[in-house]
Amino acid sequence: MHNDTSQPKILIVEDDEHINNIIFDLLLKEKFMCTQAYSGSEGILNVTHNEYQLIILDLMLPGLSGEDFMRQLRIELSSDIPVIVLSAKDKLDNKLNLFKLGAVDYVTKPFEVEELLARIHVHLNRTSRTEPVTRYNHKNLLLDSKTMNTRVNDADLKLTRQEYKILELLVKNPTRVFTKQDLYELAWEDIYIGEDKTITVHISNIRNKIKRVDEEAYIDTIWGIGFRLAP
Repeated sequence: MHNDTSQPKILIVEDDEHINNIIFDLLLKEKFMCTQAYSGSEGILNVTHNEYQLIILDLMLPGLSGEDFMRQLRIELSSDIPVIVLSAKDKLDNKLNLFKLGAVDYVTKPFEVEELLARIHVHLNRTSRTEPVTRYNHKNLLLDSKTMNTRVNDADLKLTRQEYKILELLVKNPTRVFTKQDLYELAWEDIYIGEDKTITVHISNIRNKIKRVDEEAYIDTIWGIGFRLAP
């Protein structure tokens, strides 16, 4: 990944390594920050953990298809990140279906890199006019992802780094159920080795800190699966 934080971040979700690298090299020359993903599930993991200004998405992906990726992105993650679809499918029905799922553009393979780059610039220019969301409200909770400050009923929650990351994941993705593995790998940025107590203890700590200032429930336990933000 390119590390100039002043530049837009773009996620490339394409299982063909050659095509993925062509797009990556193209965008790197434009000094964009790029992340490469080679499956739909890897793409979703990146979106959950990072903020992107644009996604370039192939449809024929192993496991989670491009269409299912779009559904998860728009419905489960409630994300409005612009998505440019790349696909060899050029029938009108396919294109219309992807636009209904929330794609902003559709580029048919094989494609000219100059055309793809032009479309990328168009959509980045559109989104750059809108300030990114950094403040999230839920019930009596206010979370500011820019300052990493969390308040409930105007009282500061003194959260550890991992407690904050867990709560931020839940607040940013209000309809998603996170497994313990999801929360551990995203909050700790490490491989989960099946340690159940770590997540359970941190969830308990967050609940206790919130309970001191608010009786409302903010985290639901979904038995046998994991945790989600309480509606």
